[in-house]
Amino acid sequence: MASLLALLSSGLWGSADYHAGKLSKKFPSIAVLATSQAIGFITGLILVLATGAWSAQAFGSDGYFFAGACAGLCGYAGLMSLYAALSTGRMGVVSPISSLGSLIPLAYAIIIKGDQLSTILSIGVAAALLGGFLASGPEVSQGLPLKPVLLSLSAAVFFGFALVFMAIGSESSALMTMTMMRTTTLIIGIGIFLKFRHIGGLGKPELPILIFIGVADFAANLLLGVATTKGLVSLAMVLGSLYPIATALLAYKFLHERLHKVQYVGIAFAVIGVALISTR
Repeated sequence: MASLLALLSSGLWGSADYHAGKLSKKFPSIAVLATSQAIGFITGLILVLATGAWSAQAFGSDGYFFAGACAGLCGYAGLMSLYAALSTGRMGVVSPISSLGSLIPLAYAIIIKGDQLSTILSIGVAAALLGGFLASGPEVSQGLPLKPVLLSLSAAVFFGFALVFMAIGSESSALMTMTMMRTTTLIIGIGIFLKFRHIGGLGKPELPILIFIGVADFAANLLLGVATTKGLVSLAMVLGSLYPIATALLAYKFLHERLHKVQYVGIAFAVIGVALISTR
């Protein structure tokens, strides 16, 4: 169950990133981010009201409040960096670098949480991580422009710590942790709106895709948070990091971006990794 939830999370994350990156080429990335995050907050609020999840422990060592707030701050900073990187650089440079953020929660799970991985699982984890990196199409033949690289590295670091805080908060309540994340990003978004007094030209024509981005991103976070409570945190984080595959496949399908040989190799490694992890 944990593996399936994490894989579904990857698919939703990859889809949201694809559409957000595409939209960020036409509109300011900060406007796309603020609007989609507000929609994510509404999604979380509806789910909380429907399930009564507000009764979960908010404070203390096992509370979701501070972990959710920190995850929201890190996640927001990571998304700003990612969308800005996607709007200024090649996807083949941005996606692979940003996917390296999964190494941070993996280290947390093994060193802090004490996850023990068998030889087979270790091989599966390594294959899946390598597959996710290669499948996103690392491309250096035209050089590595500094700005997109720095933005991608920033996204990786922020995403990594956001995932750690998500796992910590989910021990109390995955839904309340993700809703707290979106509450935090909503406050930031309102502050940005009050400063600039506009939403970057976004209008009704963009509303359906913004709703999809906001709901898909929230659902991806929630599914991954639940996955960390159903099995080893390390395995959930690795499987949840395969979102670049979904982004690359969508770009191939709808933008007609050609898949390079290295991407096919990456997809094969990812499939092998998932298969080995699933033997647990």
